[in-house]
Amino acid sequence: MTGLGAVFRPQLPPERLRAIARLADQAGLEELWLWEDCFLEGGISTAAAALAWTERVRVGVGLLPVPLRNVAVTAMEAATLHRLFPGRAILAVGHGVQDWMGQVGARAESPLTLLREHLLALRALLDGERITTDGRYVKLDDVALDWPPEAGVEVLAGATGPRTLRLSGEAASGTVLHAGTPPEGVRRARRLIDEGRESAGRTDPHKVVVYLLTATDATTATTATRATTATRATGPDATARLRAELEAEGLVSVPDLGVAGDAGAVAKAVERLAEAGADTVILQPTADEPDPEGFVRFVATEVRPLVP
Repeated sequence: MTGLGAVFRPQLPPERLRAIARLADQAGLEELWLWEDCFLEGGISTAAAALAWTERVRVGVGLLPVPLRNVAVTAMEAATLHRLFPGRAILAVGHGVQDWMGQVGARAESPLTLLREHLLALRALLDGERITTDGRYVKLDDVALDWPPEAGVEVLAGATGPRTLRLSGEAASGTVLHAGTPPEGVRRARRLIDEGRESAGRTDPHKVVVYLLTATDATTATTATRATTATRATGPDATARLRAELEAEGLVSVPDLGVAGDAGAVAKAVERLAEAGADTVILQPTADEPDPEGFVRFVATEVRPLVP
């Protein structure tokens, strides 16, 4: 079955998270994803709060920029979340936006080397190993977690370029692809990930998570549905919002990217990504989504039943 989720975008103030997380839990949403974008909201702090406010929804952070974090701190925080909320936390790490990393004085000369060293050390620490390493960026002297996760956990990597996609296949448990990835981009990513897996002799599963930029009209409830659910449809407003966001990201010329439509249209877009190799598709509302709560309900109650 294709996994399905939604993004709580950090353009919303942190105080909106509680209501949306609880709604996601109650509506049956499988995964609620958060971002650690500079200079908006912290990934670990929001994930911990969302997990504490809910009972069953899985909470993902996609992603934690490794230049901002000592790997021992990443491991400590990840292990704590996994022990407090077993099976419900999903964490991805990545390069981060290089301009932002430069703004805070953390830009690495070789982002790929840093990510490789961080991934290998993080996975080892979360597996309960005691490690000493003297890499270019990651330096640990006889470090082990006192409270590692009680079961093996996934460490995902955000990746875009060929070298990072191969690295993710080699050193991560899964890959997160941003919303600028059309179905053909997912196929290409899978091939590169598999090249990395083959070079490292990896045979374990490797999950691919893809964001899908999604726009629908503002929620409209009929008398029959007002008490239970809401219906969202396509229209000029949804199409215009999708196009505006693609233009802002310089992606308007990319074919088959994003979707503006009702539940049926969105489900078909999800299926195209799944057929291309996505295991989980996370619906990403536009930054100006007028009804974030309605969007989460739409994903859980209208799109989910249409996705195999």
